[in-house]
Amino acid sequence: MDDILAEVLAAIEPHRGEGKVADYIPALACVDPSKFGIAFADAGGAVHGAGDFEAAFSIQSISKVFTLSLVLEKVGVAIWDKVGREPSGSAFNSIVQLEREDGRPRNPLINAGAIAVTDQLIGAGDADAAIGALLALLRARSGDAAISVDEEVAASEAATGSRNRSLAWFMKTYGILDNEVETVLGAYFRQCAVAMSCRQLARAALFLAFDGRDPASGAEVVAWHNARRINSVMMLCGHYDNSGEFAYRIGLPGKSGVGGGILAVAPGHGTLAVWSPGLNASGTSAVGALALEKLVDLTGWSVFAPRP
Repeated sequence: MDDILAEVLAAIEPHRGEGKVADYIPALACVDPSKFGIAFADAGGAVHGAGDFEAAFSIQSISKVFTLSLVLEKVGVAIWDKVGREPSGSAFNSIVQLEREDGRPRNPLINAGAIAVTDQLIGAGDADAAIGALLALLRARSGDAAISVDEEVAASEAATGSRNRSLAWFMKTYGILDNEVETVLGAYFRQCAVAMSCRQLARAALFLAFDGRDPASGAEVVAWHNARRINSVMMLCGHYDNSGEFAYRIGLPGKSGVGGGILAVAPGHGTLAVWSPGLNASGTSAVGALALEKLVDLTGWSVFAPRP
């Protein structure tokens, strides 16, 4: 794996800096677009990495995978009364489908759907407890208690989050949100502002590659059927209106974030995290997607037709 990652690193070298950083979030606008890191967590819990894989970055929408994991365990199938499971075919912050579909988000990985999931994570509790539960999951699964929220990024998102406020208020009018809008959004902005490295992220998500269990410790993180459902939603919806292209080119469940990270799951093998801040037009890391495509070509991993 170290040799494979080194080959991937060499392959993307001519493309470093491609794409456009998410400058609509001021705290992300100054991130160096030439940064690149990649990590793979294997069935024994070991993590292999190359490039800037130890550097922390804002995981943004990748956090939605972990909040969905928590909520599926907390409320079960009831979450699907609030959120659908279909691809959106629209931008991650689109309000059009909400208006057409009575305020019910198309899936839990677009912004509106993730806000509804965060509302369910808060439940009858408070926002701090919800973020505490998310951090506890990430710290336990990565084995690193230092993982935290980047409060500067959270404040930057809160100050520029007018579109997310529109989505939340629209859902509130249809009864999708149970808690107050600003309470939910306060948690949502902090959730997206969690900072992690590729090493930490790959290790934290390892349970998704092994039917909900951490393969190193044997601990059940989520029920096996929930792990499979999360992977299926990631495959169909993890990259917004770029999800079909990602499935076509890479063939693994994945979730991108506008901080430039991508999490990908290779069932039965392990998990991959890649970071390169420049984004394509759909908000997925441009160089990160190239790196994963190269890695899949080298390993033969795909949920569609894995090579022996």
